[in-house]
Amino acid sequence: MTAQDAPGAAGHPVSAADEVVEICRDLLRIDTTNTGDTSTSAGERVAAEYVAEKLAEVGLTPEIRESATGRTSVVARYEGADPSRGALLVHGHLDVVPADASEWSVHPFSGEIKDGYLWGRGAIDMKDFDAMTLAVVRQWRREGRVPPRDLVLAFLADEEAGGRYGAHYLVDNHPELFEGVTEAIGEVGGFSYTVDENLRLYLVETAEKGMEWLRLIARGRPGHGSMVNDDNAITALAEAVARLGRHRFPITVTDTVRAFLAEVAEALHIELDLDDPEAAIAKLGPIATIIGATVRNIANPTRLDAGYKENVIPGRAVATVDCRTLPGQSEIFEEQLRAVVGPDIDIEYIERQVPWETTFDGPLVEAMGAALRAEDPAARAVPYMLSAGTDAKAFIKLGIRCFGFAPLRLPADLNFGALFHGIDERVPVDGLQFGARVLDRFLASS
Repeated sequence: MTAQDAPGAAGHPVSAADEVVEICRDLLRIDTTNTGDTSTSAGERVAAEYVAEKLAEVGLTPEIRESATGRTSVVARYEGADPSRGALLVHGHLDVVPADASEWSVHPFSGEIKDGYLWGRGAIDMKDFDAMTLAVVRQWRREGRVPPRDLVLAFLADEEAGGRYGAHYLVDNHPELFEGVTEAIGEVGGFSYTVDENLRLYLVETAEKGMEWLRLIARGRPGHGSMVNDDNAITALAEAVARLGRHRFPITVTDTVRAFLAEVAEALHIELDLDDPEAAIAKLGPIATIIGATVRNIANPTRLDAGYKENVIPGRAVATVDCRTLPGQSEIFEEQLRAVVGPDIDIEYIERQVPWETTFDGPLVEAMGAALRAEDPAARAVPYMLSAGTDAKAFIKLGIRCFGFAPLRLPADLNFGALFHGIDERVPVDGLQFGARVLDRFLASS
C-alpha cells in the first residue's frame, strides 16, 4: 500500500481525528504491562510491531530495536523540507503499569468506549499520545505533506520502570537514531485546567523532578526472637523509615513553579505568598496533588523486607524509598536525607536520574500556544514542573531541549492526576480528537 492508497469508508480520506480513536483502542487492547522485571512483564514487542506496521503502511521505514527479549522500541525518521534545521523528536512509551481487573469498572485491556470516554490501562499514560502521533503522521503521508523539518518518531519500551530497556538503551547504544535532534516533545503536558469558560490553562512541562530510588539498610545483631535484643535491625530501620515518611523537606520554589503559580494566581484572583505557596496550591482543585509535589523534595517509603522466620531476629533489614528531587537540589537532598535517617543506616542507589529544567520561550513554545488557541480560543499555555519523570531524562543526555506536550482538552470536573497509574484510567474521546488536531497544527508550524 502506498501513502496515497489508504482511503476511509466509501473512498473518503481518513483524517487524524477520525483515526486516532481506532488506533488508541487497538493499542489499549495490547497488554504491555511492565512490572519492573522483564521476566514477569508482558513486553512491548506486539505493540511495537503494530506501530511499525502502521508507519510502514504509509511509506515510512521504521527501525525496531530490542534491548532484551520482548523489550522493543520503534524509531522512524520523517524527512522534512529543511534538512539544515535541527530535527524534532516526538516520543511516547508503549509500556503501561500493571492493572488489577477486579478493581476496574471495565476490563483494563478492553479499549471500551462508554460515557464519552475511551477506557483502558494506558489511556492517558500514554497510548493516547502514541495514537495521536500515528494518526497525524499517517494523515500527512496520505496527503503527501512534508514537515518543516525532520521529525524523529520514537515509540519506546520500559518508561514505567525508568527506561533502561527503552529510551536510555537507545541513547546509550544507538544515538545515531537521534542525529540532528535539537528539541523534543512527549508526556506529560498540554492538558487543560479550566478556570472558567473564557479561560483554560494548558500546562506545558518545562521541568521534571529527579528520580532517586534508594535502599535504606539497617544492620544489627541476629538472634533468637525469645531473647532481649537491643540491636535489632528491624527496629532501627522502622524508626528511620517512620521519621522519613513523616518528614517534610523545606519549601523551594524554582523558576518554573514560580512562573506557573504567578499565572494561576492571576487567573484565579488569589493571593500568592511564595514563602507559603501551599496556601495557593490548595485552591487548585484536582491538580493540587501534582503541583503540591513540586515545591519541595519528597521521599516516600515504598517497600520493606526483613527476616526469614518468625522466631529469628534478622541481622539485616531493607526498605526502598522513592525520592523525587527538585532541579539543583540533588546534593542538598542527600545531606537532608542523611540527617533524617541517621548515621547508622546505609544508603544505596537503585536508580538515579537527574532533574531538568528549561525556559518557557522560543519558536517551539510559540507554536504550542498558537496550535492550542486555534482549537480552543480560551487556551493559554503556561509552564509547569512534573513531579514524576519521563523518557526526557534520557534525551537530555544528548543535549536535546525537552518539553511535555501531549495536548488534551479535559472536562473541568475530571481528576486527571488521579488517573495516572489509577483505576478506571480513561481519556475523553473528544479530548483525544482535540489532541490530534492540535498536534497536526503544532507539527505543521514547528
